[in-house]
Amino acid sequence: MIDNDLLKMLVCPESKAPLELVGEELVCEKSKLAYPIIDGIPILLVEEARKIDSKK
Repeated sequence: MIDNDLLKMLVCPESKAPLELVGEELVCEKSKLAYPIIDGIPILLVEEARKIDSKK
């Protein structure tokens, strides 16, 4: 999966808020976007993210 040190450095490209690893996605609660992780690589493109609702 994603190294914890790397995860601490990654931020949402839209809101610059920290990302949280949830399953196979990196989730930003501030912008309500979930970024996919494909073959172990986080895809941090807003156009590739999916909108999420406020509940987890």
